[in-house]
Amino acid sequence: MFLLPDRVCDSGAIEPLCNSAPLMYRLSNCNSNSYPSDQLGAASSAAFGQPTGGSMEPQRPNAPVREAGRFAVAEPLGPPASAAWNVLRRNFSETVLSSLATLGRALRMGVHAIRIGTADVVRGRFQTHETLVQAWFLITVTAVPSVLMAIPFGVIVSAQVGNIVSQLGADSMIGAAGGLGVIKQGAPMASALMLGGAGAAAIAADLGARAVREEVDAMRVMGVDPVQRLVVPRAVAMMLVAPLLNILIVVVGIGSGFFVAVTALNVTPGSYWSSFGAFTTPVDIWVSLIKALLFGFLVVVIACQRGLEAKGGPRGVADGVNAAVVMSVAVVTVSNTAITQVVTMFFPVRMA
Repeated sequence: MFLLPDRVCDSGAIEPLCNSAPLMYRLSNCNSNSYPSDQLGAASSAAFGQPTGGSMEPQRPNAPVREAGRFAVAEPLGPPASAAWNVLRRNFSETVLSSLATLGRALRMGVHAIRIGTADVVRGRFQTHETLVQAWFLITVTAVPSVLMAIPFGVIVSAQVGNIVSQLGADSMIGAAGGLGVIKQGAPMASALMLGGAGAAAIAADLGARAVREEVDAMRVMGVDPVQRLVVPRAVAMMLVAPLLNILIVVVGIGSGFFVAVTALNVTPGSYWSSFGAFTTPVDIWVSLIKALLFGFLVVVIACQRGLEAKGGPRGVADGVNAAVVMSVAVVTVSNTAITQVVTMFFPVRMA
């Protein structure tokens, strides 16, 4: 805190009050008992900017100045911690509210798509050709990556489980462990990740480009519902492709696990398939297919919602694609955790 005198001399010279108090200054040769505000400002600037006598750091120029008795006191600004905390709290609140609003819009779009799709099927106005085109496109961009993901997944599960059960003398259980791992967790998650990475990115890019070119607005002006024309065919196509990819990953994953178990772990083919059939039930297959179907619906709704809301040119399209992929993976992961807990409660693992 700096103390300034309450008088300004004619020459504007500043003298230290004493050598032991370098922060206090007095002005000499002053005859008036008061001072104008502009002179006080000049003296304050001189005292803050160019101190004389002693070692003194210059005060911040925007510090508020108030009068206290015969001295004008320059108060330092408040600590920046409170301002940073307010900014952090405001950003966190805005992020939470924005996330909830985005979730609400996505759920509303999903319900709207289901209602319109059901009505189109009943009325015989469903876009079959567009749905098949979109389904074939999704298959072309996800089939090969799904196979390439299923092979190492089956190999890793069989190798890791085989190393553990071989120490317990239960080599025949590799088939059950590897098969259940691929069916209940590996195949639904792999298909969802493939659809969320390749399929969702393609859908978000397509719809985002249409939104940026104002094609979506033109459809609304002409009385065409974008959800009916663009979202419903892609949603149905995604829900058709997801179980197919799930089955493909199950077959490839179990086959690769069987190959590793027989060739590298010295497990007989009969014991592998015997344990696999003993612990795998039809409920596990149906749960896997239903999970893949649900994940496909979540992925396509998020991709369509982010694509239709893209704005700001190519940069907005790229942001929409990025958000679609990230949100799809996050939603699928959380949903898989919740579904797994519920299924384990009602359908525990037991021998068929």
